Amino acid sequence: MITRKQFILGAAACALTAAPPVISQTHPVLNLKLGEKIAPIGMGTWQTFDVAPTGIEFEQRRQVLKSFFEFGGNMIDSSPMYGRSEAALGALMEGFDRKPLFSATKIWAAFDQGGPMQLSNSEKLWKEPKLDLVYVHNLLRWEAHLRTLKDARQGGRVRFIGLTTSHGRRHQQLEKLMKTEPIDAVQFSYNIANRAAENRLLPLAMDQGLSVVINRPFMTGQLFKMVERHALPEWATEFGIYSWAEYFLKFVISHPAVTCTIPATRQVSHMKENMQALSGALPDAALRRRMISYFDDLI
Repeated sequence: MITRKQFILGAAACALTAAPPVISQTHPVLNLKLGEKIAPIGMGTWQTFDVAPTGIEFEQRRQVLKSFFEFGGNMIDSSPMYGRSEAALGALMEGFDRKPLFSATKIWAAFDQGGPMQLSNSEKLWKEPKLDLVYVHNLLRWEAHLRTLKDARQGGRVRFIGLTTSHGRRHQQLEKLMKTEPIDAVQFSYNIANRAAENRLLPLAMDQGLSVVINRPFMTGQLFKMVERHALPEWATEFGIYSWAEYFLKFVISHPAVTCTIPATRQVSHMKENMQALSGALPDAALRRRMISYFDDLI
């Protein structure tokens, strides 16, 4: 029986204590619209970084962030709806070199006037002179908030703008906006158990030249519960896959349309396991089909 908490094969354990992995050169880490290198494994902060800027939990998050940067990560995703996450990130980043950071946050406001207020507040909390990427979160009042972001991009306050959805919702609306709005990036859910985005959103993003950030790569932990009584396939280690986390993450980032994915964690050990997915070659189309077949047979 293998679970995320108790199983990493010996070879993977050695790798995690060694030097940080080299980002796979087979992955197109050069973005489409974003036009710069972003590591395919980013970091989400929903629930995990909603902590006070002091105390034991805060120091634990400092170690998580330290591991993230040491292993080559740079995109960090947050939102005003994530409680104290933006404030915690701003305070934590004071102890790190900000050069590698690619900041990504969102506008999530029920009223039009809330957009500019949230954007200004995010700038203060992150303590960044210019936010790298800001989305309209879950398409909430997207017309007004996208106008706010277009103005912010034009004024040099924000480098890139985009739209998000999650849980497989609002795909049709997002698809329409991807075709009609001058955005740089989209964020939506995609994982080995939820492959609906393969039908239209991922191909469309490639056609439109949009960068794609994937949320819920572990389906908020549900994928690990699905496989907790099962071993990895024997052939997995032949392809440099030593844990279910690597299995799930390599599947996501190996899709040619995907820029990066943003798993969230509170634990350094899980962060290291996630970032190990940056090492080695990524699955090709044939291996991706094999990974799907094995997973589908388990569930």
